Amino acid sequence: MRRKLNIKRELKPDINYQSLKLGKFTNYIMESGKKNVARGIVADCMNVIKEKMKVENPLEVFEVALKNTMPAMEVRSRRVGGANYQVPREVRPERRQSLSMKWIIEAARNKKGKPIHEKLADEIIAASKNEGEAIKKRENMHKMAEANKAFAHFAW
Repeated sequence: MRRKLNIKRELKPDINYQSLKLGKFTNYIMESGKKNVARGIVADCMNVIKEKMKVENPLEVFEVALKNTMPAMEVRSRRVGGANYQVPREVRPERRQSLSMKWIIEAARNKKGKPIHEKLADEIIAASKNEGEAIKKRENMHKMAEANKAFAHFAW
């Protein structure tokens, strides 16, 4: 019997920039249901990006950072005849975006010594320039997929 399909709820855009992606990013930053705190962090982060990069619209830098950190391939574990294989698979577009956002946030949270909005801004700026922890994570994932290309025939 098939399982019930997950019904996607409508996402509200960010208040300041009217961006759905930024609204989703705010939700990923949020902890313990404190959305106003998360909104403040994102707003401060965008202001820091605006100052450091000297751009009119920091949303463009954010979009580039997301695009740069989105993985094309990932490995999934598959059990075949008593052995587990890391099978390379293409990543769905929704998952690409969510992985990208999670990696940027995780990289920012792992840094020390600054407020979170500054760490987040630094990571977004680094990702927009194709450097930083989130980019390394994507490269590692692509390397693993490339290394396990021999098991691609197990994907079905």
